[in-house]
Amino acid sequence: MSLWKHAKLDKLEKDAGDALREALSEEQLFSVAPFHEEDVEITGSSDYSYWRSTLRAFRHNRVAMALLILLAAILLFTFIQPLLPGQFDPTAIANGPNGLPLKNQPADGVHWLGTNAIGQDLWARVWAGTRNSLIIGISVALLEAFVGILMGVLWGYVRQLDFLFTELYNIIDNVPTTIVLILVSFLMRPGMGTIIFAMSITGWIGMARFVRNQVLIIRDRDYNIASRTLGTSTWRIILRNLLPYLVSVIMLRMALSIPGAIGSEVFITYIGLGLPIEICSLGNLINEGRKLMMSPSLRYQLIYPTIILSIVTVSFYIIGNAFSDAADPRNHV
Repeated sequence: MSLWKHAKLDKLEKDAGDALREALSEEQLFSVAPFHEEDVEITGSSDYSYWRSTLRAFRHNRVAMALLILLAAILLFTFIQPLLPGQFDPTAIANGPNGLPLKNQPADGVHWLGTNAIGQDLWARVWAGTRNSLIIGISVALLEAFVGILMGVLWGYVRQLDFLFTELYNIIDNVPTTIVLILVSFLMRPGMGTIIFAMSITGWIGMARFVRNQVLIIRDRDYNIASRTLGTSTWRIILRNLLPYLVSVIMLRMALSIPGAIGSEVFITYIGLGLPIEICSLGNLINEGRKLMMSPSLRYQLIYPTIILSIVTVSFYIIGNAFSDAADPRNHV
C-alpha cells in the first residue's frame, strides 16, 4: 500500500511539472546570463600573507605581548628620562647643604633611588646604564646576525667553501672567548665600540654554524634542485628559497644573543676590563653594588640594576621563543 502511494505521488508531481512547462514560454524558462569582461580576470587566489599570519599568531601570546610592551617602554624611557625635569647627570656628584658629597644617601624625594658611594644619583645611573647596555646588546646581535647568516648560508650551500669555513670555524672555536675579550680590551681604548667589536669577533661563528646546519637540511630538496637546473642564480636561491625557511630559528638566536651580550659585558666589567667608570652600564652598576652586598643598608645599589637586568633577560628569552613559534609555517592556519 505504501509503495502504491509513493508511485501515485511521483506521477502527480510529474504531471504538475509538465503542466507548468507548457504554461510558460521558452523565454520565461531560460534567460541569457550577462557577460562582464572584468569578471574574466577574477581568479581563485588566497590573501594569505606569511608576515601577517606570523604577527597574528604572535599577538595571541599574551605573555610575550605584555613583555614586548614592557621592554619597549623600558627602552623608550631610557631615552626620555634625561629630558624629564628634575633629573641629575649620571656622572655628576650631588653635594649636600654642607658642600660635601651625599654618599650612600637613601632614597628620598630628590634622589628617587638614593646615591652611590661617591654621591652620584642612582636613578639616573640605572637608566643610563640600561640604555648603554641595550645599545651594546642590540648592536652585537645585529652584527652577529649579519655576518653569521652570510657566512653560514655560503658555508652550507656552496660546496667549494665547505673546507675553508670548516677550518676557520675550528680555529676560532678553539680560542677561548674570554681570552679574545681580554686581548681586545688591552689592545684598544676602553669604550662601547671596543666592547661591541670584541664580542662580535667570535660571536658570529656560532650563528654561522647553526645556519649552515639548517641550510644543509634543505639544500638538496626538489625545489632547490629544480631552481639550479633552470639556471637560477645562487643569491636568488639563497634569498628566495633558503632564508625564508630559517626566519624563525634566526630570530630566536638573535633574541637570545642580546641578553647574552649584556651578560658578557657584565662579566668583562666584573674582571675589570669593561667600560670605563665614567660610562654607565649595567655591568658597572652591578660590579659596584657587588662590593656592598654584605651591607644590608647599601644592598639596594645591587638590587636595582639586577632587577632591570633580569627583566631584560627574561623578556628577550620569552619574546624570542614566542616569535620563533609564531614564525614557524607549520603553526599557521
